[in-house]
Amino acid sequence: MDIDLSIDIAGVQLANPLMTASGTCGYADEYADFVDLTTLGAFVTKSITVEPRPGNDYERVVETRAGMLNAIGLANVGLDVFLDQKVPLLEKLGLPVFVNAAGSTIDDYVAVVEALQGVSIVRGVELNISCPNVKEGGIQFGTDPVQVGEITRQIKKVCGKNILIVKLSPNVTDISSIAAAAVDAGADALSMINTLTGMAIDTETRRPVLANVTGGLSGPAIRPIALHMVHTVYRNVAAPAGVPIIAMGGIQYANDALEFLLAGATGLAVGTALFVDPACLSDIRDGIVDYLKRCGHTRITEIIGALET
Repeated sequence: MDIDLSIDIAGVQLANPLMTASGTCGYADEYADFVDLTTLGAFVTKSITVEPRPGNDYERVVETRAGMLNAIGLANVGLDVFLDQKVPLLEKLGLPVFVNAAGSTIDDYVAVVEALQGVSIVRGVELNISCPNVKEGGIQFGTDPVQVGEITRQIKKVCGKNILIVKLSPNVTDISSIAAAAVDAGADALSMINTLTGMAIDTETRRPVLANVTGGLSGPAIRPIALHMVHTVYRNVAAPAGVPIIAMGGIQYANDALEFLLAGATGLAVGTALFVDPACLSDIRDGIVDYLKRCGHTRITEIIGALET
């Protein structure tokens, strides 16, 4: 029995729901020796800003129990280098590409998004308004519904052919109100969740392990929180509006992915797990197929939002 894994993210057709989580696979070539990225549904780049950014001081990554803290600080090559050197690499993948766009001001975001209109391989912009690891911009845009609405409206005007995906922060009291503000302002899709703010302390030196003091927690430790938030936003905002969700947050095995699909996710982004086992992408895909066959389904869309409560 053939299984149809294809999905639709706001009009962008993907062969399957799996994609990279922003920041974890760089610009496509970093993982070329370890995994066939062409088997993904889409590729999501790390954050791109107008000017190159060196990021935060070291140490900026630390492993935690069942997860990872990072305070990279949006380190990236900048817009010009991305367009000149990285886009040709992405074109070789033959996949839809979603570019994660970041900035310190709305004008910064606009400049990045406008420049992407003419890049044929780019099909969407993931608006990073929820990064907890930078001192300006970043999370400050993503925690207030008014600001979320304003930046979403401004960026939507300059997206052109590209869909607008707004990435939601979990570091808020009511994530549904943030999601609603983004959707009301024109978001074509939502991605969630970004990392949770956390820290680690070296008890011998009695100093924070990260130079930035705090960082973003990702990995299996946050999966139950991410799952709850995805289902909440799906039920309260996304499903009524017909807006797809790209879920992320601790997806490592096929059953993790299946939980998110049942909770209402259409797309699935894998990040931290790739640092442990890049082959997990194919294992997750195969596991989804096995589940669908066992349950008598022929299309993955049949289980999206099928949670019974």
